[in-house]
Amino acid sequence: MSDIVIEAANVSKWYGTFRALTDVNLTVRKGERIVICGPSGSGKSTLIRCFNRLEAHQAGEITVNGMRLHSKMRNVTEVRKNVGMVFQHFNLFPHMTVLMNCMAAPMWIKGVPEAQARKTALQFLERVRIPEQANKYPAQLSGGQQQRVAIARSLCMEPSVMLFDEPTSSLDPEMVAEVLETMSSLARDGMTMVCVTHEMGFARAVADRVIFMDAGQVVEEAAPDNFFNNPRHERTKFFLSQILKH
Repeated sequence: MSDIVIEAANVSKWYGTFRALTDVNLTVRKGERIVICGPSGSGKSTLIRCFNRLEAHQAGEITVNGMRLHSKMRNVTEVRKNVGMVFQHFNLFPHMTVLMNCMAAPMWIKGVPEAQARKTALQFLERVRIPEQANKYPAQLSGGQQQRVAIARSLCMEPSVMLFDEPTSSLDPEMVAEVLETMSSLARDGMTMVCVTHEMGFARAVADRVIFMDAGQVVEEAAPDNFFNNPRHERTKFFLSQILKH
């Protein structure tokens, strides 16, 4: 069996006349941790949102877990069952407890019995180190705790790959570390991950490959040591010089 989880080939996307992605190629294999970085508006979030069909690409091909994504597909839910997504904003259901936020999708989408969904939810709340928050509502939690609930909620679907779309960018600085540690722990356990982030320390420590995007294109792709210590492109060098100042 192929170990390719996501394959993007010559992917392009437009918003009207604006070209958001241009001929992007990327392969993600089982167990890989990929970090995508770049300036605002470079197409990073658009790209990973195409991987679970939250955004539709207009040219090229995207295959996820062996399923080709296209405009006429009727099985988007089947794709999303196996692709976890953690957003910049937590997107938790405010009227549900933490536990029910984690139980809902397995029950509603996969048809998992309630008792099993509860057991799995408690397991993953333990995994992200907030089991004591199970009966609280999202508004009662800190931003960092809410984001860890969002991670646990995605894990409850037992996905083959996790997509992270700038998961720490809306958090206060003191809350960033707890979320990054949760993500690092998942990486150590072998979770396949594609993460859009500006957290370069996380990229150095966790990524197998770092992808730098600008103006909708992949400008550079390298292992962390080469990316940070020997970037090849001037645009990459400038980006790193600016972001590593802070």
